[in-house]
Amino acid sequence: MSDTSPERAAYTIVGAGAIGGTLAFALARAGHPVTLVDTDREHVDAIRTHGLVLAQGDGRTSVPVTATTPDTFTGRLQRVLLAVKAQATKSAVDWIAPRLDPDGYVVSVQNGFNEDLIAQHVGAHRTVAAFVNIFADVIEPGVVQDGGAGALVIGEPNGAPVSARVRALVADLQSWGPARAGDNIEGYLWAKAGFGAMLAATALADAPMADLIDRHRPAMAGLTAEIFAVADRRGVTLQAFDAFDPHPFRHGADATARDAAFDRLTAWLRTQTKDRSGIWRDLAVRHRPVEVTTHYSDVIAYATQMGLPTALLRTVMDGLRELEGTPQKMSEERLDALDRLTGQPTARHMPADEQTAPVRRWLEHHREDMVADLAAYTAQGSASDDLDALDACLAWLRDWLDQRLGAPDTEEILPRAEAGDIMIRRYPAHDATAADQRPVMLVGHYDTVWPTGTLDTWPFHREGDAISGPGVFDMKAGLVQAVWALRALHALGLPRPAVTLVLNGDEETGSLASHEAIVEAGRDCRLAMVFEGAADGAIKTARKGVGLFTLTVIGTEAHAGLDPTAGASAVDELAHQILRLTELRDHAAGTTLNIGVIEGGTRSNVTAGRAGAHLDIRVATAPEQQRITQALAELRPVDPRTRLEITGDWNRPVFERSEPVADLAHLAKTCARRLGHDLAEASVGGASDGNFLAAAGVPVLDGIGAVGHGAHARSESTSVSGMVTQAALTATILTTLAGK
Repeated sequence: MSDTSPERAAYTIVGAGAIGGTLAFALARAGHPVTLVDTDREHVDAIRTHGLVLAQGDGRTSVPVTATTPDTFTGRLQRVLLAVKAQATKSAVDWIAPRLDPDGYVVSVQNGFNEDLIAQHVGAHRTVAAFVNIFADVIEPGVVQDGGAGALVIGEPNGAPVSARVRALVADLQSWGPARAGDNIEGYLWAKAGFGAMLAATALADAPMADLIDRHRPAMAGLTAEIFAVADRRGVTLQAFDAFDPHPFRHGADATARDAAFDRLTAWLRTQTKDRSGIWRDLAVRHRPVEVTTHYSDVIAYATQMGLPTALLRTVMDGLRELEGTPQKMSEERLDALDRLTGQPTARHMPADEQTAPVRRWLEHHREDMVADLAAYTAQGSASDDLDALDACLAWLRDWLDQRLGAPDTEEILPRAEAGDIMIRRYPAHDATAADQRPVMLVGHYDTVWPTGTLDTWPFHREGDAISGPGVFDMKAGLVQAVWALRALHALGLPRPAVTLVLNGDEETGSLASHEAIVEAGRDCRLAMVFEGAADGAIKTARKGVGLFTLTVIGTEAHAGLDPTAGASAVDELAHQILRLTELRDHAAGTTLNIGVIEGGTRSNVTAGRAGAHLDIRVATAPEQQRITQALAELRPVDPRTRLEITGDWNRPVFERSEPVADLAHLAKTCARRLGHDLAEASVGGASDGNFLAAAGVPVLDGIGAVGHGAHARSESTSVSGMVTQAALTATILTTLAGK
């Protein structure tokens, strides 16, 4: 992308939200050519139609800008202001990198610490750092609410001297307000991390930020002190900005100075148009996940490495995750609890009880035994469509389970004529004292997507902590982890609940022959743990429902040249129907519809008598599933001479994050903390056998399996250390349930 005039540089702003929209408006109003790129098609369409609108008080002003979605953007990139949410940074820079000119650059006008990730993709020499404290909101498609003046500092990464490109950029951004250059952006970012933690904590309740900070000074001071202790240990020189002075909030600071700093800060916040944080708005208004948990994952990781406590910060992050989807649970009592926490001694991790530490040590000692078992299991080919291979793999598994866990109380092998057989094994409880004596269900599948013979060219391979091979992530390592978790509890004589282990051999083809048996086995279980791979280490507490449908159009054949009006083209009708089907998509509601394959007709000179389309539809909620079902049933032909047929069904029901699932997630996170790490949760588009169980009313904890990536791809791999961590987590959850 090149400048259109020597005086006015052109800018591409990726992410047209509060920050991106505010800066885009200022640059465009000053005469700079601006292109906005955003994935929100409704937002983009509104900007195209009405211009980018800035709302200030009761007035609204519009400026024309170019707006596009990433898939319709053409051209090259020169000056890029990156303003997406922190969790979207990687996907954004993946899109930017191949389009960025060699002398172009990317400026992170984002919240959080994103420069290192950007530099990994576009190079450090094409990365510019920024500190942004802009109070704004997107209040409707195409409209940004100005929230008042803030701070904006631009600089080179890693404290490098201010460059000519930074000075030029600052000069342009002064069209917005008090932008300036600086050589200590890291100091600003860490200072804002402390201030931002206060704002994050206020989102736990539904009240103005200034009032909550004022009423809960102990919690707010404790939060910032935890973060600034990490900054101090890293040698960061904190920088004051706006009305926030970080120094009185450090450990050991003078109490009088801290109170004065609180007074200045809350007085300034009360002058802002925006009285609640963007985090609060994401939870209460937009009903979407917050980005702040991504911001502070790095802070918590640094603290963990340094042995510094982050009990308050972790509590705030857990509270925000809990409120995702349930904003009605916002309460100032959560901040009261934070205040009480400040009166208690903090530690690097939650205190490990007398059970947790031995479990972790025992599994660490048996790390190589786990790797050996995974190697042996991976060597068993188990393609979903090879019944002989599936039979051989299941026989190997039975023998291995006997060696590792001993004989079960009972075993059922449920034969299937056109799929792998189902194995159900029940193991007794040991010293369980819980009032709920129902068994815990452990669910896995032994089939893989990899064709027979794949092992000949791609065998099990280990390189350091990484293991690759067909099925190691999806999901052979998960079963190895589950078995070794049970072994650890047995070896250490620790309590465990009764366990029902269920393995099927057709999960990768939809569990058509096994899902009813899985649900039946789960009916008498208190919960199901599904050992599918983790989502970047996170458990999965929601999955989309999946529908696989075929739309067939029957028309009338005729000679396209001799008698073009005699026939009724099935292809033409299918084209009309495809346009109708795409209107059913609703990305905001989590509904996707992919038309993956279309086919039809016989020859170019014959009016097509038959055509069809194969649909993959995914929905996040039961009402959306009902909407799509009804819409498909109501399809009618545009050409009355043609006929439509819809075949197929919902392959997997929706797995929604119910209250029992949320309780399980909380239990898992608590157990993870006892082991010394934070556990995130995720909602994913892929389905598993957990969908069937959740729809049947069985509480499900999914994605408790391997840590890795590359499912169904030649890049499939899993982590050795992750196997130990996940096995320890499984064991800790089970022994906790034995007494709960």
